[in-house]
Amino acid sequence: MLEILQREFIYLWYYFSILFNQIVIYWVLGIFLGSVISVFGKEKIHRLFVSIQNKRLGVFGVVPASLLGIASPLCMYGTIPIAASFSEKGMRDDWLAAFMMSSILLNPQLLIYSAALGRTAFLIRLVSCIVCGILAGLCVRLFFRDKGFFNFSTLVLPGNRDTDPNMLMRLLKNIWRNIRATGGYFFIGIVLAALFQRYVSPDIFAGLFGSQRGFGVLMAATVGVPLYVCGGGTIPLLLEWLRHGMSLGAAAAFMITGPATKITNLGAVKIVLGKRQFSIYLAYTILFAIVTGFFIDISL
Repeated sequence: MLEILQREFIYLWYYFSILFNQIVIYWVLGIFLGSVISVFGKEKIHRLFVSIQNKRLGVFGVVPASLLGIASPLCMYGTIPIAASFSEKGMRDDWLAAFMMSSILLNPQLLIYSAALGRTAFLIRLVSCIVCGILAGLCVRLFFRDKGFFNFSTLVLPGNRDTDPNMLMRLLKNIWRNIRATGGYFFIGIVLAALFQRYVSPDIFAGLFGSQRGFGVLMAATVGVPLYVCGGGTIPLLLEWLRHGMSLGAAAAFMITGPATKITNLGAVKIVLGKRQFSIYLAYTILFAIVTGFFIDISL
C-alpha cells in the first residue's frame, strides 16, 4: 500500500512540476505588471475615463469605456467605488456598464495569466471580453436610456490601501497583497490540473467538451458558475482541458461565465443593482457566453 502511494505521489509531482514550470512565469509577470499598473497607472487610467465624457462620442463611447475597464487593475470591489465617483461626476450609465462589465471579466494581471493558454485562446478571451463590455453598454443605452441602471446611494466606500508615501514600498506591498490573494488559488489550480491529468481519461473529457461542441459549450458555461474562484487558479485547469479536447468555444464560455458569476463579483455587483437589474445582468452574461461559444466553435 505504501509503495502504491509513493508511486502515485511521484506521478502527481511529475505532472505538478511540469505544469508549474509552464505557467509560473505568467503568474509572476502578471502579479508584477498588475501591481505596477495599480501603483503607477491606475489614476491615469481613471482620469482618462473621466476625460472621455467631455468628448462628443455618443454611442461610440462604450468602446473606450470597455477598453479602459480591462486596463483597470482593480478588483470588482475596487472598481465599484471608482464607478460611483464617475457617476457623481456625470458619467453616463451605458459607459459605466461597459467599463464595469469588461472590468469584471478581465484585468491586466489575468490577461497575462491567459497568455499561458496559447495565442488563439488569449486573443479569444481578450476580444470576447471587450465585445461583452461594449454590448452591455449598448443594452443599457437602448433599454435604460430614460431611467437609471445603477444605484450607488447605499454604497459604503472602502479605504485606499495604496497610501504609503514611499513609491517602492507601495509597489512591494501591492505585490505582496497580490501574491496573498492569488498564490493559494494558483497552486490549488495546478494540483487539480495534475490530478485531472493523472486520473481523468482524455476520451471522457473530449466527449463532454470537445466532440459534442454544442453540448460542450452549454456544459462549460454551466460549470463556470460554481467552479470559478480565482482567475489564476483556473488557468492550469483550462490549459489541461484544452489539451484534452475542450473546444475553444467551450473554453470561451467558461472564461465569461466564470469571472462574471464569481461569488465575490456577484456580491459586489448586487450592491449597485436592484433585483431586476441583477437578474438582467446574470441572464445577459450566460446568454452572451453561450452565443459566443457557439459562434467560435462554428467559425474555427
